[in-house]
Amino acid sequence: MTMPPTCCACGSHETAIVLDLGSVPAADTFPPVTRAPEGDPAADERHPLAMALCRSCGLAQIAHDDTAAEQPLGVEPRALVEQAERAVAVAASRGWLPGATVREFPSPHGGTWVPLVTGRGHVETSGRASVVLDSFGVMHEPDQRAAWQARAEATEPDGVLLVQFHSLAAIVRLEQWTSLRHGHAAYYSLTSLQRLLSDVDMSLAGVESFDLYGGTVLAAARHGRHAAPSDVAAMLDDESRLGVTDPDVVSGLQDVVDRDVTGLRQWLASRSEEGQRVMGYGAASVAVAQLGLARVDSRLLEAVADASPGKQGRRMPGTDVPIISPDELVAASPDLVLLTLPDLLPELETSYPQLAGRWVVRGRS
Repeated sequence: MTMPPTCCACGSHETAIVLDLGSVPAADTFPPVTRAPEGDPAADERHPLAMALCRSCGLAQIAHDDTAAEQPLGVEPRALVEQAERAVAVAASRGWLPGATVREFPSPHGGTWVPLVTGRGHVETSGRASVVLDSFGVMHEPDQRAAWQARAEATEPDGVLLVQFHSLAAIVRLEQWTSLRHGHAAYYSLTSLQRLLSDVDMSLAGVESFDLYGGTVLAAARHGRHAAPSDVAAMLDDESRLGVTDPDVVSGLQDVVDRDVTGLRQWLASRSEEGQRVMGYGAASVAVAQLGLARVDSRLLEAVADASPGKQGRRMPGTDVPIISPDELVAASPDLVLLTLPDLLPELETSYPQLAGRWVVRGRS
């Protein structure tokens, strides 16, 4: 049983385990197909994976992480590129792109907003900037207190810090337990973000919500203490009603795990009994724990396609399921394609019309 950690943001010992997946393979380590410990993929190295919630500051966080730093093997999907374009356009319309300089804290997920901002007249700098960007980057920092201090110090006195994150409210509301993965140190609600910003003498200046990943938030922050604007207050009220800082509420994610992994295995087994060939698309980190816990192997899921050349020729961790290219998926012409990332569906339907009518999202056609 995983022990509650000291909070990586406020240092409180008042944390509670709200989701425990046991020991699973690291989500960003894709072994070669030909390499498996003692010939058994199930013997891949495993690491504890659990989420804790701080009762003091409300931050959800990985309880312990003994894995190596994330390796950026993925290819940025069109959905993420389009999300960046919309987010910067919204920031411009709301006056969140002041001054003349921009600095970005990078993310292992790849992609950059800098060209979108410099295209509006700003100049990139490595020092203090009037616009500081962080899209899915700060969540990877094990020391959250130091990470937010660094971002505050990088922001000019009259500047704006723009942060994009996958909302804990969406994770709880949509039961997205697979969002928990190694390398992701923190999972933010706007409530916990407000506390983190307050600790570095910054305040929320506004928020925007997007549909990416079921609920992505763009938050703008400025130096000093200011009253929360109406959009911020409304989101904070919504989170309060949902209970995103209540361990009893967030721990409801644990109840979903067995249901989902059992449902996935039963669905794949039923398709196999019917003689249908099923392959997957998206060798994504969110699929690693689910496939492993469901004991999925290549008899049930023949292969998983992915656009990243760095993943092709490898296999899903903890399984013998090989990772192939999208062209190989089309050539194989399976009966059904299990999609691990629903946001990719519009892009894939356009790119691979040969597979029309075969896409399945999370075991549901």
